[in-house]
Amino acid sequence: MTTRALDGLTARRSDGRMLRASWCAALAALAACSSLAHRPAADSRAPNVIVVLADDLGPGDPRCYNDESKIATPRIDRLAAEGMRFTDAHAPASVCTPTRYGILTGRYAWRRGLQNGVLAPFDPPLIEPDRTTLPEALRAHGYRTACIGKWHLGWDWPLLDGTHLRDEFDGLRLDADRRTSLVPRIDFRRPIAGGPLAHGFDVYFGCDVPNHPPYAWVEGDRLLAQPTDRNDATIYGHDGPMTPGWDHSAVLPAITQRAAAWIDDHAHAHREQPFFLLFALTAPHTPIAPTSRWSGTSGAGSYGDFVAETDWALGVVLDALARNDLDRDTMVVFTSDNGSPQYDGTGHEGALGSVKQRFGHDPSRPWRGLKGDVWEGGHRVPFVVRWPGRVPAGATSDEPLVLTDLYRTILALAGGAPEPGDAEDSLDFSAAWCGTAPPRARRETLIHHSSRGLFAIRVGPWKLVDGRGSGGFTPDDGGADPAEGQLFDLAHDPGETTNLWSSEPRIAGDLLQRLRRIVAPAVARGP
Repeated sequence: MTTRALDGLTARRSDGRMLRASWCAALAALAACSSLAHRPAADSRAPNVIVVLADDLGPGDPRCYNDESKIATPRIDRLAAEGMRFTDAHAPASVCTPTRYGILTGRYAWRRGLQNGVLAPFDPPLIEPDRTTLPEALRAHGYRTACIGKWHLGWDWPLLDGTHLRDEFDGLRLDADRRTSLVPRIDFRRPIAGGPLAHGFDVYFGCDVPNHPPYAWVEGDRLLAQPTDRNDATIYGHDGPMTPGWDHSAVLPAITQRAAAWIDDHAHAHREQPFFLLFALTAPHTPIAPTSRWSGTSGAGSYGDFVAETDWALGVVLDALARNDLDRDTMVVFTSDNGSPQYDGTGHEGALGSVKQRFGHDPSRPWRGLKGDVWEGGHRVPFVVRWPGRVPAGATSDEPLVLTDLYRTILALAGGAPEPGDAEDSLDFSAAWCGTAPPRARRETLIHHSSRGLFAIRVGPWKLVDGRGSGGFTPDDGGADPAEGQLFDLAHDPGETTNLWSSEPRIAGDLLQRLRRIVAPAVARGP
């Protein structure tokens, strides 16, 4: 089937509700354009930008997305009421590392060679040294930049002999034997290369990955204390070096207060300079460890309590903007790096899907699947944008977008554009978000990528999966369906319950051809 025929069939199968939603959105955009015409010229200045990136928060966790959520999320809900809530937003992959790479580079990580999984402890940097990142591009337009929280994009670790990891290893990921031999050779006293400061951030504070060693604070490019103890993997995940007295329940509060303090400092010392803050939360990712203040505050066990604390962290940042009178000068984006694995928090983790089974809370509602999956629950994410006076308040958009689109959109608001060859998987949505253009999408194609390397393509409501099963965390064997792939019409089957692979062979064939044409060169090239 040709592209035109496929688009025509998509249009015929769209129901009246979609047309009414588009008409209402167009009216909202016209109203926004009218108000923009009467704003003072000062409103055209480049905004401050804060991206609050939750870790493993599902699209069904916030109440503004799921009226059956058993978790109170008043700050996320308030942000949505004061801004624009997107209902068709996606992480570029259904696990962490490739999403973070995508946000900072505007390209899919499978183009880099990361075609399954995430970086493991002590893996080298994923971002290429010569690739321009979003914070680097923003610095060229006068921005101060900070990353606070989780990194999970690798480091070039210093070794005791005075060299670095990259001096002896130029691959993408370490194998188990090399990792085991490497750790005793790391010099934790020296600066760590290849991290946030090497990729455009003026400031970094965080703990890299909450369930990966070393369990220690990193300030800039140095550990604040030496990891002389050792975690035995009974609580925090991977075995490895740990700072004495390390308490994971203290991590989210610490990075939250540091983010608020950085905003306070900016307001007092650098107010006339725009800033970009990537506030990369460590929650509700495992280890699920809410503080005592939040324990028992939700109806979804420890997981729900940790989501509630995640909501609080957003509120602390919003409060910092308010007390410094920076609200109207700042665009705030709240989203997540992928879907939820739905752990209930038993023993700081629990079993996959257990929070839904034990408490009746579905972090993926109404979508199918979990973190890691190619199904919608793996990569659908909450996505809310607030910029008072510029982004229409209380608006909802069903425009499809990918988190890679943050690159061009934010850079456009700063008055710039990527250099040729950069950010090839990013689109600029700034005009649509600010109501200066019709809000209907220009993104014709979305590529989805699971934790085990299963690819899918989405065009309109049609989604094709190039293989069987979830490709990720949801256990499956392909079931009884003999089809070698999966085709879903999300407009009529958002739960991906009916495989149309055999009944719509022309659509399946067209989408499969498109998908393989896009991903084949990168997959063939490998790491």
